[in-house]
Amino acid sequence: MAEKEFGAIQTADPEMKRVLKLAENVAASRATVLIHGESGTGKELLARFIHAKSQRAGRRLVAVNCAAVPDGLLESELFGFEKGAFTGAASSKPGKFEMASESTFLLDEISEMPLLLQAKLLRVIQEGEVERLGARQPVKVNVRLVATTNRDLAQMVRAGQFREDLYYRLNVLPLRVPPLARRPRDIELLARFFLEVSSGANGRRVNGLSGEAMSKLLAWSWPGNVRELENVIERSVLLAEGETIRDDEVLISGFPGSAWGRPEAGEEDGFPRLSIAPGMTLGEAERRLILETLEYTRQNRTRAAKLLGISIRTLRNKLHEYNGTGNLASAEAE
Repeated sequence: MAEKEFGAIQTADPEMKRVLKLAENVAASRATVLIHGESGTGKELLARFIHAKSQRAGRRLVAVNCAAVPDGLLESELFGFEKGAFTGAASSKPGKFEMASESTFLLDEISEMPLLLQAKLLRVIQEGEVERLGARQPVKVNVRLVATTNRDLAQMVRAGQFREDLYYRLNVLPLRVPPLARRPRDIELLARFFLEVSSGANGRRVNGLSGEAMSKLLAWSWPGNVRELENVIERSVLLAEGETIRDDEVLISGFPGSAWGRPEAGEEDGFPRLSIAPGMTLGEAERRLILETLEYTRQNRTRAAKLLGISIRTLRNKLHEYNGTGNLASAEAE
């Protein structure tokens, strides 16, 4: 099957093609789709592919990233509010669910939704209606819901972090996007695709990768998946001295033997030695661990949260806490 048949999604991988074919088969239904996959694998792109193949394609897909909206604002963002519902509500505003009526609503990283809002979401799915904050009557909506997650929701259910009834409502049609490390054919395909895009966008005459450069790409594990590959290729395009990218112009953070990821004094395996000392409080040790992990990931919060084993929402709340107490500024000055 040719890659172009999948529109914006570039793939030559048999497993990914099966996922896309299944997505195409279920696109015409109204059933809820839950897309699993690591960060950077293209879950949102797959959701938009489903929308484009559905009967709702004529209307704009509406999306909300549950990890990007603060807890205090997520409820009003999703469900809307009436005038006077809270301080500052000078006029009524529909929520994203109402805006997505007759279309597709993408709930990105749904694992980051607080339990209280999960109960309200369950009601929307069951009853087909939403109730704005401060409203007396619910509003009927006709929404096709697609949700994505980079966490194991079944495990979160067992840990009491995600509602079991909501999980089963969402997991009607599960799709799993394989990580890039399991898609070697796509590494080469996507590398050439990003090379063409980046060369044109940056006005560079770079039109290929040497065999050694491609071997280097194929040897890497790609913890950041497609997003990481795109960044590496753009960096290589900008650094390239000729029309063909050499292997020493492919700079991958953490790659063994690479100057880009080579350990410095006091580091082992590319990880910096943490500035944690005996007698330090647990709170201070936690703060330094979080901030130095962010420094290691070059402020990539998604990757930092994954390395720390916490949710991106927890990471954001911790950073807000440090900023509010002045600890963040002091840490940056150290």
